[in-house]
Amino acid sequence: MNFLITGAAGFLGAALANRLAREGHQVRGLDDLSTGDPQALSPDVLFTRGDVNDRPKLWTLLQDVDCVYHLAARVSVPESILYPREYNAVNVGGTVSLMEAMRDVGVRRVVFISSGAVYGDQGAQPLKETASPNPRSPYAVSKLAAEYYVRTIGDLWGIETLSLRVFNAYGPGQHLPASHPPVIANFLRQAVRGGTLVVHGEGNQTRDYVFVDDVVRAMLAAATAPGINHAVINVGSGVETNVRELVRLVLEVANSKAEVIYNPRTDPGVSRMCADLSLAREKLGYQPRYSLAEGLRLTLERDARFRREVPTRPLKSP
Repeated sequence: MNFLITGAAGFLGAALANRLAREGHQVRGLDDLSTGDPQALSPDVLFTRGDVNDRPKLWTLLQDVDCVYHLAARVSVPESILYPREYNAVNVGGTVSLMEAMRDVGVRRVVFISSGAVYGDQGAQPLKETASPNPRSPYAVSKLAAEYYVRTIGDLWGIETLSLRVFNAYGPGQHLPASHPPVIANFLRQAVRGGTLVVHGEGNQTRDYVFVDDVVRAMLAAATAPGINHAVINVGSGVETNVRELVRLVLEVANSKAEVIYNPRTDPGVSRMCADLSLAREKLGYQPRYSLAEGLRLTLERDARFRREVPTRPLKSP
């Protein structure tokens, strides 16, 4: 098949692009490189640097494409609070631009990568796709708005659409910005370096941490799954883990005695999050394979940034 991946040089985009290329598909990638790394992509991926709002460029890249994976987005929740206009322009405006270009060229399927953040605080766990969204940040609002645009425009113009609400994905190659880094990548880095793990709040908040290889398998299935038009499907591990347990596992896997500090004055965010995977099993045949402990070990093994540097002793003079 022929694929276009927007956000192809990002964490999930690169993992997906490389897997598709290994399987013999033709893969085109688009990324503005605001956070992505083109060096993470296989030479078999036809990469183009560009903006997802550049419709003429999209028209060129979409020729003869069977399915689009739309991952291009700004993804930092704290940053979105500071710059909501930019998040709207990229996450919502970029989605509309892509859908218009797909209509113009005649591409018939899109898989949109949304986020579990759209649920916000909910009373019942695990979270089913039928729950009423309660977004708590401009980032979450932008993802929810993009979901509605994808589904509505797809319905109007005859494009098959599927939105995957990916929960807290992690794994080797995850971007580590200087400010507001993702929690698992940051904890692993601090644990390996003997730094300090800073926990927001008391650490009782829970999340659903899903390993990147599991997310990629769900995305692969989404390209050809039958009977999924208009669907919204959760992709997670189905396991609820609080941050205290995450800290324990990180320190154990990294064999580290790094200091842990709890900061009760910082907002821990949503209190609980865990994905219900019933629909993913039914529609995509999806079943996560990696436990959190296994995923942490694989991340340490595969990501050179987390390997300890062993100091060498200077040679003694004879």
